[in-house]
Amino acid sequence: MKHYRKELWFNVKNRRELINITPEIEACLRESGIKEGLLLCNAMHITASVFINDDEPGLHHDFEEWLEQLAPEKPYSRYRHNSFEDNADAHLKRTIMGREVVVAVTEGRLDFGPWEQIFYGEFDGKRRKRVLVKIIGE
Repeated sequence: MKHYRKELWFNVKNRRELINITPEIEACLRESGIKEGLLLCNAMHITASVFINDDEPGLHHDFEEWLEQLAPEKPYSRYRHNSFEDNADAHLKRTIMGREVVVAVTEGRLDFGPWEQIFYGEFDGKRRKRVLVKIIGE
């Protein structure tokens, strides 16, 4: 069995961003040479997420509004965690959106359904962040 590991780095300019990382993940898969197996992609930061969904701006706006209703950023004083930082909402948003995705690899391609794309969701950005890509198979 072959295995492949790579860290992808992103310069996140805003506090919250949704970044379609599907092209970078597909490049990793090609680089790995693996044709059949599993791909894991996970956020390497406790205030970020990796998830699968549709790349549609209206939906991205809906995610932002929904997450902000569930875990509003402000007032910072509403969260006990914020006595040292101001990112308690980001921790909660990450829990809602999830840490990682696992995708089947079939015939050297991500085995997606229609419209599926992989996203990096950042909820406490304005700095360099990373994801891990691990692929195993033949």
